[in-house]
Amino acid sequence: MTEVDYYELLEVARDSDKGTIKKAYRKMAMKYHPDKNPDDTEAEEKFKAVNEAYQVLSDEEKRSIYDRYGKAGLEGHGQGGGFSGGFDDLSSIFEEMFGGSGFGGFGGGSRRQRKTYNYNLDIAIEVTIEFNEAIFGCKKDIEFKYKDACGDCKGTGAKNGKLNTCPHCDGQGQVHMRQGFMTFAQTCPHCNGTGQAVTSKCNTCNGTGYDEKKETFEVNIPEGVNDGNRIRVSNKGNIAPDGTRGDLYLQIKVNEDSHYVRHDDDIYLEVPIFFTQVALGATIKIPGLRGELELKVPAGTRDKEQFKFKNEGVKSVQGYGQGDLIVQIKINYPESLNSEQEELLEKLQESFGVESKPHESNFEGMFEKVKKWFS
Repeated sequence: MTEVDYYELLEVARDSDKGTIKKAYRKMAMKYHPDKNPDDTEAEEKFKAVNEAYQVLSDEEKRSIYDRYGKAGLEGHGQGGGFSGGFDDLSSIFEEMFGGSGFGGFGGGSRRQRKTYNYNLDIAIEVTIEFNEAIFGCKKDIEFKYKDACGDCKGTGAKNGKLNTCPHCDGQGQVHMRQGFMTFAQTCPHCNGTGQAVTSKCNTCNGTGYDEKKETFEVNIPEGVNDGNRIRVSNKGNIAPDGTRGDLYLQIKVNEDSHYVRHDDDIYLEVPIFFTQVALGATIKIPGLRGELELKVPAGTRDKEQFKFKNEGVKSVQGYGQGDLIVQIKINYPESLNSEQEELLEKLQESFGVESKPHESNFEGMFEKVKKWFS
């Protein structure tokens, strides 16, 4: 396995001074911090690596050994045993990222104000619409449930709103775990980061901290919306104890159509053509999204060949132009022939002469050539 150079990890020159190394470390640590890259294992490994690099390069003795002997020379010199001087730097980085909360409650930073309710203000619900409704827009009646903070406990879920210090995190809102030389902080699962715990449940809301209510309203689905798009409706989310209300997000799900296939703002339509129409050429009428269109099929058109109708697709939901309608030919052949049809086709084939048997001229001489391979 190739060993990554510490200087390359921090993107600094080998003769860089301590200030330059520290500045580079802070930049890289903020970029790859796990709280900024949730569920990203690659970023987590990078974060560990830059911390390891800084632990060595910020220590004069370790840096000197590393410069002379590489990483192998550091074995037995305390490498991997924990932070020697980088912890204060990591704490200050955490404060910059999260507004002075400190890293896991250390570093002396002032704690940020914690919310006393245990639900998110924003809501997301799925809204299913038909294919044509997505293309042209529509109005929909939306019925949903939202949370309104309990007035008796002010959203805390505790009787009379009285909370005590969480015994699991000692009121810090975070618990810590150690992995190698790194110490990670995570939200306390018992108090959800509030640092406070419920001892007696509120009788009004049974300890949930909120009342669940229903609401119905009409929303305009814009023209061109696509499957997977989200629409934000302001001030339709859950309500906090101070009256602040979050937003409602509508996750759009579009039902498929039996004929049209959509890709971004383009629409695809398969058009079946009988083999005689392809041989002779034909002009046929096809259904466009907004009405009847005329398709000219030249003689000799191939199976799966495509024809484009410019600006006959979907109008961009962002308002940037319009997609195309793309027609794909599917050549149909008869499943069976009656005697009259067979006779007519045989006469037609004969009328073409040598041209009706292209394989003969194409394979001329090949049979003899293949025989010689085995003689």
